[in-house]
Amino acid sequence: MTTACRHVLVTGAASGIGAAVAGDFAATGARVTAVDIQADALARTVDDLRTAHGPRTAGIVADLADADAAYSLARQAGAAHPPCHDAYRAVPTPDVLVNAAGIYPAVPLLEMTPETWDRTLDVNVRAAMLATVGFARALIAERRPGAVVNIGSGAAVRARPGAAHYCTSKAALEMLTKSCAVELGEHHIRVNAVSPGFVPVDSAVNPVTDAYADAVSGNPLGRRGRPDDIARAVRWLAGTDADWVTGAVVRVDGGATAGTTALPLHWPDSAGTAAPGPPSLRPAAPSRTPEEPRP
Repeated sequence: MTTACRHVLVTGAASGIGAAVAGDFAATGARVTAVDIQADALARTVDDLRTAHGPRTAGIVADLADADAAYSLARQAGAAHPPCHDAYRAVPTPDVLVNAAGIYPAVPLLEMTPETWDRTLDVNVRAAMLATVGFARALIAERRPGAVVNIGSGAAVRARPGAAHYCTSKAALEMLTKSCAVELGEHHIRVNAVSPGFVPVDSAVNPVTDAYADAVSGNPLGRRGRPDDIARAVRWLAGTDADWVTGAVVRVDGGATAGTTALPLHWPDSAGTAAPGPPSLRPAAPSRTPEEPRP
């Protein structure tokens, strides 16, 4: 298959990580179908990609909380592009699905409503499941391989106030990734996830305060993530260099999941006061020679 006939379907592509993923694939010459609920922002993103990389980007406005819309994305994406004149195939259905759409309406647990809970799980998990099923069925019917990459979050393994619905959805997405990998492997469809650390995306849908950003963005590498950090990892997982990788969750978070650098060093000595390091690394105490008796 030529690069120009490769077709990548990206949800949540109007801004942030989804837009970076769409742009990264478009830069390789692939066809891209960008999906988002924000019609104006999506139109701007599609126009920008066409200007930068040529006309092979299309947009679909969809509310992925709608089950039918999520399930039919692969079919809609195929109809959004002209036939691909390639010996491999003539119908431009997607080869890669990137489930990047997600919402994070911060709500304290004691104020959570069923509607907020359900919409968060519908967009963040159910939509990814339905889009994957529709995508996989299209590939299986055409006897073609493919790749799915889900965009997770460090919230899958680290709870935080106001995010019970979001953290639960991202933990579920990780298990969905593994479950899909197990069932779709025999059809040569690989399913993996990228789990970003804190990445500023300036999203009107998912706004965060400066105080929140400061609290969650610490990591051993000492900087916040960028959308392109995540896009490169997605492209690797979707490509042939990762053709024996499935069911994996790749943490692209500056080491945030590994541990925190925010705590001070503190090694108590035998007296209970602070010492400069653990006992094995402290300098040995100087030996003392008994005083000679005085005349």
